[in-house]
Amino acid sequence: MSFSNRITELLNIRYPIIQAGMVWCSGWRLAAAVSGAGGLGIIGAGSMYPDVLREHIRKCRAALPPQTTFAVNVPMLYPDIDKHMAIIMEEQVPVVFTSAGNPATWTGTLKATGIRVVHVVSSVKFAQKAEQAGVDAVVAEGFEAGGHNGREETTTFCLIPMVRQAIQIPLIAAGGIANGAGMLAAFALGAEGVQIGTRFAVSEESSAHSAFKAKVIGIKEGETELVLKQLAPVRLIKNEFYQQVKQAELRGATAEELRTLLGRGRAKKGIFEGDMTEGELEIGQIAALIDSIKPAAQIVDEIWQEFRQELNRLRQLPA
Repeated sequence: MSFSNRITELLNIRYPIIQAGMVWCSGWRLAAAVSGAGGLGIIGAGSMYPDVLREHIRKCRAALPPQTTFAVNVPMLYPDIDKHMAIIMEEQVPVVFTSAGNPATWTGTLKATGIRVVHVVSSVKFAQKAEQAGVDAVVAEGFEAGGHNGREETTTFCLIPMVRQAIQIPLIAAGGIANGAGMLAAFALGAEGVQIGTRFAVSEESSAHSAFKAKVIGIKEGETELVLKQLAPVRLIKNEFYQQVKQAELRGATAEELRTLLGRGRAKKGIFEGDMTEGELEIGQIAALIDSIKPAAQIVDEIWQEFRQELNRLRQLPA
Protein backbone atom coordinates (compact mmCIF):
# COMPACT_ATOMS: atom_id res chain seq x y z
CA MET A 1 0.00 0.00 0.00
CA SER A 2 1.51 3.33 -1.07
CA PHE A 3 1.06 6.20 1.35
CA SER A 4 2.01 9.84 1.08
CA ASN A 5 1.26 12.89 3.17
CA ARG A 6 3.07 16.00 4.34
CA ILE A 7 5.09 14.10 6.96
CA THR A 8 6.29 11.30 4.69
CA GLU A 9 7.21 13.86 2.03
CA LEU A 10 8.95 16.21 4.47
CA LEU A 11 11.00 13.44 6.07
CA ASN A 12 11.38 11.24 2.97
CA ILE A 13 10.06 8.12 4.72
CA ARG A 14 7.63 5.36 3.70
CA TYR A 15 5.49 5.36 6.82
CA PRO A 16 4.62 8.31 9.09
CA ILE A 17 5.97 6.41 12.11
CA ILE A 18 8.70 8.14 14.11
CA GLN A 19 10.76 6.62 16.90
CA ALA A 20 11.25 9.12 19.71
CA GLY A 21 14.69 10.32 20.75
CA MET A 22 15.05 8.82 24.24
CA VAL A 23 18.00 9.13 26.60
CA TRP A 24 19.82 5.83 27.18
CA CYS A 25 17.48 3.97 24.78
CA SER A 26 17.94 5.43 21.32
CA GLY A 27 21.42 4.94 19.96
CA TRP A 28 22.41 4.30 16.37
CA ARG A 29 21.27 0.66 16.32
CA LEU A 30 17.66 1.55 17.13
CA ALA A 31 17.62 4.57 14.83
CA ALA A 32 19.03 2.52 11.95
CA ALA A 33 16.56 -0.31 12.52
CA VAL A 34 13.54 2.02 12.45
CA SER A 35 14.73 4.04 9.45
CA GLY A 36 15.65 0.86 7.63
CA ALA A 37 12.10 -0.42 8.15
CA GLY A 38 10.54 2.66 6.56
CA GLY A 39 9.93 4.87 9.57
CA LEU A 40 12.13 7.62 10.98
CA GLY A 41 14.74 6.57 13.51
CA ILE A 42 16.10 9.19 15.89
CA ILE A 43 19.40 9.21 17.76
CA GLY A 44 18.83 10.67 21.24
CA ALA A 45 21.69 13.12 21.82
CA GLY A 46 20.60 14.06 25.34
CA SER A 47 22.69 11.32 26.94
CA MET A 48 25.75 11.67 24.67
CA TYR A 49 29.00 13.60 24.83
CA PRO A 50 29.78 15.34 21.51
CA ASP A 51 32.35 12.76 20.35
CA VAL A 52 29.90 9.95 21.17
CA LEU A 53 27.17 11.69 19.15
CA ARG A 54 29.46 11.91 16.12
CA GLU A 55 30.23 8.21 16.41
CA HIS A 56 26.53 7.30 16.55
CA ILE A 57 25.71 9.51 13.55
CA ARG A 58 28.43 7.88 11.46
CA LYS A 59 27.50 4.34 12.49
CA CYS A 60 23.82 4.98 11.79
CA ARG A 61 24.54 6.33 8.33
CA ALA A 62 26.88 3.41 7.54
CA ALA A 63 24.17 0.91 8.54
CA LEU A 64 21.58 2.39 6.16
CA PRO A 65 21.19 2.47 2.38
CA PRO A 66 22.25 5.79 0.79
CA GLN A 67 19.74 8.64 1.10
CA THR A 68 17.81 6.90 3.90
CA THR A 69 16.60 9.52 6.36
CA PHE A 70 17.42 9.45 10.06
CA ALA A 71 17.36 12.19 12.66
CA VAL A 72 18.95 13.45 15.88
CA ASN A 73 17.00 14.73 18.87
CA VAL A 74 18.68 17.56 20.79
CA PRO A 75 17.27 18.87 24.09
CA MET A 76 17.87 22.63 23.93
CA LEU A 77 18.93 22.75 27.58
CA TYR A 78 21.88 20.41 27.01
CA PRO A 79 25.09 22.13 28.23
CA ASP A 80 27.13 21.22 25.13
CA ILE A 81 24.45 22.14 22.62
CA ASP A 82 26.82 24.34 20.58
CA LYS A 83 29.14 21.36 20.06
CA HIS A 84 26.21 19.05 19.31
CA MET A 85 24.80 21.39 16.68
CA ALA A 86 28.21 21.90 15.08
CA ILE A 87 28.64 18.14 14.74
CA ILE A 88 25.12 17.71 13.35
CA MET A 89 25.80 20.33 10.67
CA GLU A 90 29.29 18.99 9.89
CA GLU A 91 27.90 15.48 9.52
CA GLN A 92 24.98 16.74 7.42
CA VAL A 93 22.28 15.03 9.47
CA PRO A 94 19.09 15.40 7.39
CA VAL A 95 16.60 16.08 10.21
CA VAL A 96 16.85 17.48 13.73
CA PHE A 97 14.17 17.21 16.40
CA THR A 98 14.62 19.91 19.05
CA SER A 99 12.96 19.90 22.46
CA ALA A 100 12.99 21.49 25.92
CA GLY A 101 13.77 25.04 24.88
CA ASN A 102 13.22 27.93 22.49
CA PRO A 103 13.13 26.71 18.86
CA ALA A 104 14.03 30.17 17.58
CA THR A 105 17.57 29.74 18.93
CA TRP A 106 18.72 27.16 16.37
CA THR A 107 16.02 26.71 13.71
CA GLY A 108 17.31 29.37 11.32
CA THR A 109 20.90 28.19 11.57
CA LEU A 110 19.99 24.55 10.96
CA LYS A 111 17.64 25.30 8.07
CA ALA A 112 20.27 27.49 6.42
CA THR A 113 22.40 24.34 6.03
CA GLY A 114 19.50 22.37 4.53
CA ILE A 115 18.48 20.53 7.70
CA ARG A 116 14.76 20.02 8.33
CA VAL A 117 13.71 21.00 11.85
CA VAL A 118 10.91 19.53 13.97
CA HIS A 119 10.21 20.85 17.47
CA VAL A 120 8.51 18.99 20.35
CA VAL A 121 5.81 20.92 22.25
CA SER A 122 3.30 20.25 25.02
CA SER A 123 0.82 23.07 24.45
CA VAL A 124 -0.93 25.13 21.79
CA LYS A 125 1.05 28.23 22.82
CA PHE A 126 4.39 26.52 22.27
CA ALA A 127 3.19 25.00 18.98
CA GLN A 128 2.38 28.48 17.70
CA LYS A 129 5.76 29.81 18.85
CA ALA A 130 7.48 26.93 17.06
CA GLU A 131 5.60 27.71 13.86
CA GLN A 132 6.57 31.38 14.17
CA ALA A 133 10.20 30.30 14.64
CA GLY A 134 10.07 28.63 11.22
CA VAL A 135 10.19 24.93 12.11
CA ASP A 136 9.07 22.50 9.42
CA ALA A 137 6.73 20.52 11.71
CA VAL A 138 5.87 20.06 15.37
CA VAL A 139 5.45 17.06 17.64
CA ALA A 140 2.60 17.68 20.09
CA GLU A 141 3.22 15.43 23.08
CA GLY A 142 0.46 14.66 25.54
CA PHE A 143 0.58 14.09 29.30
CA GLU A 144 0.64 10.30 28.83
CA ALA A 145 4.19 10.34 27.47
CA GLY A 146 7.18 8.97 29.32
CA GLY A 147 10.22 10.92 30.38
CA HIS A 148 10.15 14.72 30.60
CA ASN A 149 6.75 16.19 30.03
CA GLY A 150 4.83 19.46 29.87
CA ARG A 151 3.61 21.28 32.94
CA GLU A 152 0.15 21.71 31.43
CA GLU A 153 -0.75 18.02 31.86
CA THR A 154 -2.89 18.11 28.71
CA THR A 155 -3.70 14.65 27.39
CA THR A 156 -2.96 13.67 23.80
CA PHE A 157 -6.67 13.30 23.02
CA CYS A 158 -7.23 16.96 23.94
CA LEU A 159 -3.92 18.40 22.75
CA ILE A 160 -3.82 17.16 19.15
CA PRO A 161 -7.10 18.70 17.89
CA MET A 162 -6.34 21.98 19.66
CA VAL A 163 -2.88 22.21 18.10
CA ARG A 164 -4.25 21.16 14.70
CA GLN A 165 -6.70 24.05 14.85
CA ALA A 166 -3.98 26.53 15.82
CA ILE A 167 -1.18 25.85 13.30
CA GLN A 168 -0.78 25.28 9.56
CA ILE A 169 2.46 23.26 9.48
CA PRO A 170 2.53 19.43 9.66
CA LEU A 171 1.64 17.89 13.01
CA ILE A 172 3.00 14.73 14.64
CA ALA A 173 1.22 13.25 17.67
CA ALA A 174 3.03 11.74 20.66
CA GLY A 175 2.10 10.40 24.07
CA GLY A 176 0.20 7.18 24.73
CA ILE A 177 0.59 5.74 21.21
CA ALA A 178 2.05 2.26 20.78
CA ASN A 179 0.04 0.50 18.06
CA GLY A 180 -1.87 1.01 14.84
CA ALA A 181 -5.17 1.73 16.57
CA GLY A 182 -3.56 4.53 18.55
CA MET A 183 -1.98 5.84 15.37
CA LEU A 184 -5.35 5.88 13.60
CA ALA A 185 -6.94 7.71 16.54
CA ALA A 186 -4.20 10.36 16.34
CA PHE A 187 -4.86 10.77 12.62
CA ALA A 188 -8.58 11.16 13.29
CA LEU A 189 -7.72 14.02 15.65
CA GLY A 190 -5.65 15.81 13.02
CA ALA A 191 -2.15 14.34 13.22
CA GLU A 192 -0.19 13.48 10.09
CA GLY A 193 2.34 11.24 11.81
CA VAL A 194 3.03 9.65 15.18
CA GLN A 195 6.08 9.68 17.42
CA ILE A 196 6.40 6.55 19.55
CA GLY A 197 8.75 6.18 22.49
CA THR A 198 7.77 3.51 24.99
CA ARG A 199 7.27 0.65 22.53
CA PHE A 200 10.63 1.29 20.88
CA ALA A 201 12.30 1.72 24.29
CA VAL A 202 11.73 -2.00 24.86
CA SER A 203 12.68 -3.13 21.35
CA GLU A 204 15.58 -5.51 20.82
CA GLU A 205 17.76 -2.71 19.41
CA SER A 206 17.08 -0.29 22.25
CA SER A 207 20.25 0.39 24.25
CA ALA A 208 18.30 0.19 27.53
CA HIS A 209 19.34 -2.48 30.02
CA SER A 210 17.56 -5.84 29.80
CA ALA A 211 16.36 -5.41 33.40
CA PHE A 212 14.68 -2.13 32.44
CA LYS A 213 12.98 -3.71 29.44
CA ALA A 214 11.72 -6.59 31.58
CA LYS A 215 10.42 -4.13 34.16
CA VAL A 216 8.57 -2.09 31.54
CA ILE A 217 6.75 -5.00 29.91
CA GLY A 218 5.66 -6.18 33.36
CA ILE A 219 4.10 -2.99 34.72
CA LYS A 220 0.35 -2.50 34.95
CA GLU A 221 -2.04 0.41 34.61
CA GLY A 222 -1.39 3.10 37.20
CA GLU A 223 2.23 2.13 37.88
CA THR A 224 3.68 5.34 36.44
CA GLU A 225 3.22 8.93 37.63
CA LEU A 226 4.32 12.44 36.68
CA VAL A 227 6.57 13.85 39.43
CA LEU A 228 9.33 16.46 39.97
CA LYS A 229 7.02 19.24 38.78
CA GLN A 230 9.10 21.86 40.61
CA LEU A 231 12.10 21.02 38.43
CA ALA A 232 11.17 19.45 35.11
CA PRO A 233 8.10 17.18 35.15
CA VAL A 234 8.99 13.57 34.39
CA ARG A 235 6.91 10.39 34.22
CA LEU A 236 8.45 7.57 36.24
CA ILE A 237 7.76 3.95 37.13
CA LYS A 238 6.86 3.67 40.81
CA ASN A 239 10.01 2.15 42.31
CA GLU A 240 12.00 2.96 45.47
CA PHE A 241 13.52 6.11 43.93
CA TYR A 242 10.04 7.30 42.93
CA GLN A 243 8.88 6.76 46.54
CA GLN A 244 11.75 8.91 47.80
CA VAL A 245 10.78 11.69 45.39
CA LYS A 246 7.10 11.40 46.29
CA GLN A 247 7.78 11.60 50.03
CA ALA A 248 10.07 14.60 49.52
CA GLU A 249 7.39 16.40 47.52
CA LEU A 250 4.70 15.60 50.11
CA ARG A 251 6.77 17.14 52.91
CA GLY A 252 7.34 20.27 50.83
CA ALA A 253 10.96 19.78 49.77
CA THR A 254 12.53 22.73 47.99
CA ALA A 255 13.68 22.56 44.40
CA GLU A 256 17.28 22.47 45.63
CA GLU A 257 16.52 19.51 47.91
CA LEU A 258 14.93 17.69 45.00
CA ARG A 259 17.97 18.38 42.82
CA THR A 260 20.18 16.89 45.51
CA LEU A 261 17.96 13.81 45.71
CA LEU A 262 18.02 13.46 41.95
CA GLY A 263 21.78 13.78 41.82
CA ARG A 264 23.74 13.03 38.66
CA GLY A 265 23.28 10.07 36.37
CA ARG A 266 20.09 8.81 38.00
CA ALA A 267 18.40 7.99 34.67
CA LYS A 268 21.56 6.29 33.40
CA LYS A 269 21.67 4.25 36.59
CA GLY A 270 18.17 2.92 36.01
CA ILE A 271 17.62 2.76 32.27
CA PHE A 272 21.15 1.98 31.05
CA GLU A 273 22.77 0.24 34.00
CA GLY A 274 19.69 -1.68 35.19
CA ASP A 275 19.26 -0.53 38.81
CA MET A 276 15.53 -1.04 39.23
CA THR A 277 15.54 0.17 42.84
CA GLU A 278 17.52 3.43 42.91
CA GLY A 279 17.36 4.33 39.22
CA GLU A 280 15.13 6.91 37.55
CA LEU A 281 12.87 4.75 35.37
CA GLU A 282 11.29 6.95 32.70
CA ILE A 283 8.47 5.40 30.66
CA GLY A 284 4.99 6.24 29.35
CA GLN A 285 1.55 5.20 30.57
CA ILE A 286 1.09 3.02 27.49
CA ALA A 287 3.69 0.59 28.88
CA ALA A 288 0.79 -1.25 30.53
CA LEU A 289 -0.30 -2.30 27.02
CA ILE A 290 3.10 -3.70 26.03
CA ASP A 291 3.99 -7.25 27.01
CA SER A 292 6.88 -8.32 24.77
CA ILE A 293 10.28 -7.31 23.40
CA LYS A 294 10.49 -7.37 19.60
CA PRO A 295 12.81 -6.21 16.82
CA ALA A 296 12.20 -2.58 15.86
CA ALA A 297 11.48 -3.45 12.23
CA GLN A 298 8.75 -5.86 13.35
CA ILE A 299 7.26 -3.12 15.54
CA VAL A 300 7.13 -0.71 12.60
CA ASP A 301 5.48 -3.34 10.40
CA GLU A 302 2.94 -4.33 13.07
CA ILE A 303 1.94 -0.72 13.71
CA TRP A 304 1.52 -0.01 10.02
CA GLN A 305 -0.45 -3.19 9.31
CA GLU A 306 -2.75 -2.59 12.28
CA PHE A 307 -3.24 1.01 11.17
CA ARG A 308 -4.44 -0.25 7.79
CA GLN A 309 -6.63 -2.97 9.32
CA GLU A 310 -8.29 -0.55 11.73
CA LEU A 311 -8.84 1.96 8.95
CA ASN A 312 -10.54 -0.72 6.85
CA ARG A 313 -12.65 -1.79 9.83
CA LEU A 314 -13.89 1.75 10.35
CA ARG A 315 -14.74 2.04 6.68
CA GLN A 316 -17.17 -0.85 7.14
CA LEU A 317 -19.13 0.94 9.83
CA PRO A 318 -22.62 2.08 8.79
CA ALA A 319 -22.75 5.73 7.73
